[in-house]
Amino acid sequence: MATPHELRERGLRLTPQRELVLKAVRTLEHATPEEVAEEVRKTHPGINLSTVYRNLETLENVGLVQHAHLGHGGVRYHPAEEEIHAHLNCEKCGTIIEVPLEATASFTQSLIDNYGFHTDLSHLAIAGRCEACFAKP
Repeated sequence: MATPHELRERGLRLTPQRELVLKAVRTLEHATPEEVAEEVRKTHPGINLSTVYRNLETLENVGLVQHAHLGHGGVRYHPAEEEIHAHLNCEKCGTIIEVPLEATASFTQSLIDNYGFHTDLSHLAIAGRCEACFAKP
């Protein structure tokens, strides 16, 4: 759960909605705004989706949550306290595997060397199949 100190040190008031949205992101980890709203509605049924979106944006702007685009399903949010990582997204079962940045080092260096392109890996998602789904016929 978010502490008043945690939000105040970032210049925010602790509102019940903000606290619940942050708690939901921390509980669910890689969640869509709709999933966050569903989680919040377990204790506050009246919260609407636009309130969730507004609070996600605010929490991201102050560095408490981050978003990633994981395939065709749209944006997902996860706690910003986690180390920056890339995502492997199984297109068959939906599993999301977090990959440490060190695993992408040769790829990102290749992009720099060959194209002069510097990446923002905090949003990187690679689609494919996890080991279990790949093994299935």
